[in-house]
Amino acid sequence: MKKPMSPTLSFETPVGDKWQFEIKYDGYRCLLKWSNSEFSLISKNGRILNEHFPELVVASKNIQAEIKDLLPLELDGEIVVLENECKGDFEAIQRRGRLRNEETIKTEAKNRPVTFCVFDLLELNGKNFKNESYMTRKQHLYDFFDIEKVKQEPTFKLVRSYNSFERIWEQALDHDSEGVIAKLAHSKWEYGRTRSWLKIKNYKRINCFITAYEKENGYFHVGLWNNGKIVPIGLFKHGIKNEEERALIETIRNNKSSEDKQIIKVDPGICLEVKYLQFYKEQLREPSFEQFRFDLSYADCTIDQLRNNNLPPVTQHEVEITSPDKVYWKTISFTKKEYIEYIKAISPYFLPFLKDRHLTVVRYPNGVEGEAFFQKNIPDYAPSFVDSSMHEGINYIVCQSFDTLLWLGNQGAIEFHIPFQNINSHKPREIVFDLDPHSVDDFQVAVKGAQMIKEICDQLGLHPFVKTSGGKGIQVHLPLKGEKYSFEETRIFTSFVADFLVSTEPDLFTIERMKKNRGKRLYVDYIQHAEGKTIIAPYSARGRKEATVATPLFWEEVNEQLAPTHFTIDTIIKRLNKKGCPFEKYFKVDQPLDQVIEFLTQKK
Repeated sequence: MKKPMSPTLSFETPVGDKWQFEIKYDGYRCLLKWSNSEFSLISKNGRILNEHFPELVVASKNIQAEIKDLLPLELDGEIVVLENECKGDFEAIQRRGRLRNEETIKTEAKNRPVTFCVFDLLELNGKNFKNESYMTRKQHLYDFFDIEKVKQEPTFKLVRSYNSFERIWEQALDHDSEGVIAKLAHSKWEYGRTRSWLKIKNYKRINCFITAYEKENGYFHVGLWNNGKIVPIGLFKHGIKNEEERALIETIRNNKSSEDKQIIKVDPGICLEVKYLQFYKEQLREPSFEQFRFDLSYADCTIDQLRNNNLPPVTQHEVEITSPDKVYWKTISFTKKEYIEYIKAISPYFLPFLKDRHLTVVRYPNGVEGEAFFQKNIPDYAPSFVDSSMHEGINYIVCQSFDTLLWLGNQGAIEFHIPFQNINSHKPREIVFDLDPHSVDDFQVAVKGAQMIKEICDQLGLHPFVKTSGGKGIQVHLPLKGEKYSFEETRIFTSFVADFLVSTEPDLFTIERMKKNRGKRLYVDYIQHAEGKTIIAPYSARGRKEATVATPLFWEEVNEQLAPTHFTIDTIIKRLNKKGCPFEKYFKVDQPLDQVIEFLTQKK
């Protein structure tokens, strides 16, 4: 079988208005052939992937009736386990692709479903578009994704194109994407590798040292220094010029510590810079020689670089990190430096909730056991890249960039509280039920409340998301698209839910505002959902000695085993890498709230 159109690797960015640019996703390349009688996911090697990705087959059935007049069609794209909106999780898709047991595949499809990222349309209503220009094909693809049912199906994702490389490259850096694909606007779709498409990869760089040379195949082994030990991180042979390679081999031979038929070993000392795509299974992925580093000692080539390199970089402005060794959480000996690393790693998941919001932060400049204070107004000493927005006499900080987030982290901002509406609107961006029990010992009452709200939402066709508050409670979110509803309209729904909880379990829940009259019942504060009120942002740390985080959950985790202390700042990144983000589809969901509000209004 002929392989689909594939880009050529380029180390230079093409210039000129004839180029368009797309985010490159790291997954399984796939052609989707779809007719009234067929739905086939075809790999680049011609294998049928339907059994491996049953969630895509189910999603197709959800929209088949809506697009039946457009069949047969053929789409080109990438099957991806999304880590964030611009990055695929390479390790997760590799693991998924190796599964063979049907039940295990179904479980994975439910717990961490794939997304089909569609970047091209090759056939529509039986008409072949492969000989049409890229821009013509792209416009037909946009029209296809304008169909309401397709737009609402989160398993299918449209990959948009941009005419500005700088704009999309900033996205790629902010989200730690694999890179960018450049495509000639007039190019036709063809089989095989082509220079009409170019891939510009988001390589990272690391300083390391040579540990060995393989004589037969020409590979150089490299390592890093970690507390007096050598940590092997992989091997390379590409990127080095012939004369540089000869000089390197000669230096290794002259300084060898041992040699046999296969390999020459050398003690640490020959330092160089290597670029690589990511660190995967304790090895550099796609390593390539960049340059010698005669200015470094092997002791400078430490494993700490990997932790820093695999986080999104500051993209535009230098932000000085002061007092990095200051301890922020004594209970786990978690320093400011480690908090900044958390901020960097979490930023692709965290920033979308902060953008376009009037921000209130709680700062702990001397750690969570020190004095804390709220901050809303932007200080005079804030750098020029920090945005602000005036509202009701307060010039709020607005966190629009990674740079601002990093600056806030360096200022000791631990808690990030956001209002329900955006900076240019008086209408809520989401509904949030804050289930705050009497004490942490009563946490299971919050679990019960969340489960009941989920049942109500399921019956009404709504799509709730759930997170720990990072304190003693649980918060249930219903994102709202398009800013269609007023706070008065959403209160019709929130008061209905609160009344339902209280009438169903009067011994557990109350809407009594007077604390002295509540006893140990959980107060369902539906009035808190109002303009000007705030809620803790998903993935914000909390200023508590337990180092808890307001953590998005999968609904199956909301059970009697759940405890808020399971989710601490030193475990969240590992959890994300293993399970993915439960709020991945948060900004894509469209709630059918019109019918619900209309029904409840009539019922009154």
